[in-house]
Formats: sequence, structure tokens, C-alpha cells
Amino acid sequence: MPAAQNNRQDDARGFSPAALVIAPLGFIGGRAIGLLAHVGAVMLLFVEMLGWIFRAVIQRKVRLGVGAIIAQMIRVGVRSVVIVSLVSGCVGLILAFQLSPPLEQFGQKELVANIIGIAVLRELGPLIGAIVLTGFAGASIAAEIGTMVVGEEIEALEAHALNPVRFLVVPRVIAACVSMTILAVIANWVAILAALGVSVAVLDIPYDTFKANLLQQAKPIDFWTGVCKGTIFGTLIGLIACYNGLKVTGGAAGVGKATTGTVVQCVVAIIIADLIFTAIFYALKLV
Repeated sequence: MPAAQNNRQDDARGFSPAALVIAPLGFIGGRAIGLLAHVGAVMLLFVEMLGWIFRAVIQRKVRLGVGAIIAQMIRVGVRSVVIVSLVSGCVGLILAFQLSPPLEQFGQKELVANIIGIAVLRELGPLIGAIVLTGFAGASIAAEIGTMVVGEEIEALEAHALNPVRFLVVPRVIAACVSMTILAVIANWVAILAALGVSVAVLDIPYDTFKANLLQQAKPIDFWTGVCKGTIFGTLIGLIACYNGLKVTGGAAGVGKATTGTVVQCVVAIIIADLIFTAIFYALKLV
């Protein structure tokens, strides 16, 4: 009887022991469903974009808009070269300075080139370029498209029978993909050259030794795996930014929310994609 009375009192107060279990499960389930829905919507946008590319390149039924793609590449890629080079160069210097003391304890200071070559070509080059491009271009794309949604420009395009995916998404995703691929290569070269410069000038590692160790350790597959990652990262950045921009609601506040969400989602997606591809390359004995 006392237990039953306590349960009735808890129910009268709006409290139930089962709620301690149901509420967290409901919260977790709701967030998981929302995440899956978001990922599915981005994938559907990607499929629709591929459909337009297929019609333009294979079927020749529509024009792809080469001028728009080039304009976006200049805006997304060319203007990111300086900041990507600055960040990757600093990373190359940091790696050289940090690796030299522990390697010198074992009399292997010249192996700085071996470690930096692998680390930069496989991981740091494309990863640095992608993170910088996310903040530099991803947020800009989301804000631009979101402002067009708020200003009802998307509705104006649809009223004139112009598909927003074809005219807005396709050029930006292609530009982000191509630009990120090139930026990954630039980041690789700048980081390695910076490490070479500080190794020769400060760490007293001969140029010939650095070059020989780098070429001995780094293989073409290391370079191409990094380039492949850069292409995937650029595609993710363009898709996520365009999707968040198209789904803006709530006026200026919605634009700000979409911009912030784009940066966070792109960084998380890039890291997860990097982990997946690294695991695949490891399983295939490519790393």
C-alpha cells in the first residue's frame, strides 16, 4: 500500500520513474532520426546534382554553365590560395621543429623528411585545405544562398521555370570539388617546402639528405590518396553549404544559423570521411 500511494503521488505531481528512461531515449532517438534525415536530404541533393551533370555532359540536353563554374572557382578556390598556403606553411615549420628534438635523441634527425612527407601527403595537406576552405568558402556559400532564399530569389527562379539546383548548386559544388583538389596539392607543396627550408637553414639537415629521404619514403600512392581525399572533402563542403543555404528559414537569424551549422557540419563530415577513407586505404594495404 505505501508503494502504491507513492506511485499515485508521483503521478499526481507529473513524475514517473519510467520517464527517467523514456525521456533520454526519446531525445537520443529524435536526434538520431533528425541526423539521418539530414544526411539523406544531402544525399538526395547530390543525386539530383548528378542528374543535371549527366544531362549536360552525356545527353547534351542542357548547358552546364561553364562561366558560372569558373566564376565560383575564382571566388572559392583562387581567393583561398593565400590563406591555405600560409596555414600549411606554418604547419610544415611546426612539424619540423617539433620532430627534430626527439629524433635527434636517437641520432635520426634526418628522418624528419620521411615523417613530414607521409604526414603531409596523406593527411595534413588535404585536411588543412578542407578546414580552411570550410571557413573561407563554405560559410560564404551558405550565407549567399540563404540570403537568396530570404529575399525570395529562389522563388523567382522557380517562377521562371529555372531549377535552383541546376543554376545554384551544380556550379558551386563543382567549383568546390575542383578547387579543393588543387588546394590539397598546393598545401602539400607549401608544407614540404617550408619544412625543407627550416631543415636546411636551422636544423642543419643537408638538402640532398632531406630530398633523398623524402623521395625514398613518399610514394606516388601517398600523393594520390591525399588528392582523392581533397576531391571528396570539396564535394562535401559544397553539398553541405548549398543544402543549408536552400533550407534557410526565419529571416536573417536563419541565415546566421545556417552559416554556423555549415561550418560545424563540414568539419565533422570531413573528419569522419577522412577516418573512413583512411580505414579503407589501410584495409587495401595502400597506407
